[in-house]
Amino acid sequence: MPIAVYVLGLAVFAQGTSEFMLSGLVSGIAADLDVPLSAAGLLTSAFAVGMVVGAPLMALSSRTWPRRRALLLFLAVFVAVHVVGALTPSYGVLLATRFVGALANAGFWAVALTTAVSMVPDRLKGRAAAVVVGGVTIACVVGVPAGAVLGERWGWRSAFWAVAIVSLPAVLAVLRSIPGGRGTDTGAAPVPVRDELRALTGPRLRPVLLTMALVQGATFCTFSYLEPLLTRETGLGAGWVPVSLALFGAGSFAGVTVAGRFADARPVAVVAAGMTALALGWAALALAAGRPALALALIPLLGMLAFGTGTALITRVLGLASGAPTLAGAFSTTAFNLGATVGPWAGGLALDAGFGYRAPVWVSALLMVLALLVAATTAKGRRSRAGERRPSAVQRSARRRL
Repeated sequence: MPIAVYVLGLAVFAQGTSEFMLSGLVSGIAADLDVPLSAAGLLTSAFAVGMVVGAPLMALSSRTWPRRRALLLFLAVFVAVHVVGALTPSYGVLLATRFVGALANAGFWAVALTTAVSMVPDRLKGRAAAVVVGGVTIACVVGVPAGAVLGERWGWRSAFWAVAIVSLPAVLAVLRSIPGGRGTDTGAAPVPVRDELRALTGPRLRPVLLTMALVQGATFCTFSYLEPLLTRETGLGAGWVPVSLALFGAGSFAGVTVAGRFADARPVAVVAAGMTALALGWAALALAAGRPALALALIPLLGMLAFGTGTALITRVLGLASGAPTLAGAFSTTAFNLGATVGPWAGGLALDAGFGYRAPVWVSALLMVLALLVAATTAKGRRSRAGERRPSAVQRSARRRL
C-alpha cells in the first residue's frame, strides 16, 4: 500500500475528530451558549449538511486542480474555521463554522477517496478505501474521547483548538507525500461530467446510495446523543463518556479492518449480514440502556457493525461507479453524510417529543429496518428483471429446434 494512502487516512483522522467529537460535548455547548440540547445536536447536522452539499460541489470545482493543491486548500480552510469556532460566543456563528468546515471536509473526502483507490490495483481498492475510512475510526478511538476529556476539564472550546492543532501535521504530510498531478494522473482526458452523472444515477447505484444514507443515519442518530443516553438513562458518570466513545471507536476500527479485507470479494454478503445485525443491535441497545454492563458491551459491537457495513457500502459504490472517477467519492460522501444529517435531526425530534433518552436508539433501529426493506426490494426487482430476460424452457426448446 503506498504511503500516500496512509497520509490521507491521517488527515481524515483530524477531520473525523471534529465531525464526531460533538457527541461528547453537546451538554457543555448547550449550557455555555444557552441553547436547547437538540439545538446543540443540530451542530452535527449542520456539519453533515455541509458534507452533503459540499461533496459533489467541491469535487466538481476541483476536478481540474492538482490534487495536492486541492487537498491542501481544503485542509487550510478546515483549520481556519475551527479557530473561529473556538473563539466565537455566538451559536449562529458556531453553526456557520460547522457548515463551512464541512464543505472543506467534504472536498477533502471526495478527492481523498478517489485518489486513494486510483493509486492501487483493483484487488486492493477495498483496503485503500478502508485505510481512508479508518482515519475516522481512529478518531473515534483516540480523538473523540480526547475531545470529551478536554471538554470536561477545560470546556468544549479546548476541543476545537485541539482539532486545529492536530490538523497541522496532516497539512505537512499531504504536502510531502501526495503527488501534485491532476485527476488520477493517468494521462487520459477527464470523463465528461454528464457521463459521470449518468453512471451515478443509474438503477444499480441509486438503491445502494439510499441504503448507505439510511445505515449512516441510524449510526449518527444514536451516536449524536450517546452522552445524554449514558449519563441520564444508563446512570453512568461523566467520566464514562470518553471510555464509551473509545469503545465505540475501537469497534469501528475493527469493523473497517475486517470489511476492508472481505468487501472486495463479497460486498453484498458483508452488507446484508451487517445491516441485519445492526437492526437487531440498535433495538438491543434501546432495551438494555438501563443496564450499564450490557450497554457498554453493546457499544463496541455496534461500532464494528456500523463502520464495517459502511465501508463495504463505500467499496460497493466505488466498484459500481467505475465510469465516474471524479464524482464516485463525492456521491459516497454525500450519501454517508445525508444519513448523518437526517439521523441527529430525527433523534432530536424524538427527544423534543418527550419520548425519553432511549428514543434516538429506537429511531436508529427503525432506520435500519427501512434500509433492509430497500435492499430486499432492490434484490427482488433485480431477480424479477433477470427472470424476464432468461428464456423459458419452451423458448429454449424452440431455439434448439431452429
